Amino acid sequence: MTTQPASGGVQSVERVFDLLEVITASGGEMSLSELSAAAGLPLPTIHRLLRTLVPAGYVRQLPNRSYALGPRLILLGEAAGRQFGSSARTELDELVAETGESANMAVLDGREVVYIAQAQSSRSMRMFTEVGRRADTHDTGVGKAMLATLPDAKVRAIVAAARMETPTPRSLATLEELFADLERIRARGYAIDDEEQELGVRCYAMAVPGAPTPTAISVSGPVSRVDEEFGRRAVPVLRRAATAIAADLTPAPERRSARIPEPVPKPV
Repeated sequence: MTTQPASGGVQSVERVFDLLEVITASGGEMSLSELSAAAGLPLPTIHRLLRTLVPAGYVRQLPNRSYALGPRLILLGEAAGRQFGSSARTELDELVAETGESANMAVLDGREVVYIAQAQSSRSMRMFTEVGRRADTHDTGVGKAMLATLPDAKVRAIVAAARMETPTPRSLATLEELFADLERIRARGYAIDDEEQELGVRCYAMAVPGAPTPTAISVSGPVSRVDEEFGRRAVPVLRRAATAIAADLTPAPERRSARIPEPVPKPV
């Protein structure tokens, strides 16, 4: 991990965020020496940073003297999630208007996805996912869309920590099935939850490129309406919405790279 500040940045502030990201990536707790090795910083520097972060509640010291994320970060994360979802609400509303089905936005939080925003369909029979609800990654459209953006080793770690539950007979049950599906998702640019989380429900989902944390949007509804023809109409709309959300989240100089490319058709 780099210890050099970006141009115009404050090195101590960058080191604090580096440290928090290192603890987050560890998935649990880290000793002082592990933090030093992972962050690429000397022990005295790590210790000095922790002397500020621990009393402030952003890092906590455990009984075994290792360190973990602190409770103050929960408030920041919840507020950021609400604002993150609010900024995308217009795009979700447009997804509903153009597809007629409910739209969701979710982020990856550890080994699960958490839904942070929703726009509901006006149809009498519609899908409803409560904002704040958590779900597995391997059996949801948004979860698989996010996993497809990650290295295989990271996917294995997430799924191993969560285990692969099978809420329906159509749920993916093995890593081999999951990786095969992720290859299809990467090739076509979107994910499908084909009754894998709930029988009778199908979902089309797409990752938001360049988001600060893995993020995806989706449209879902009953299989009687959400079929292949629906998918052909919904995918371009999802792509436009994901690109618009990415542009809103990305600094202006980086926005060109946030556009979702059209999948390249394979030769017949």
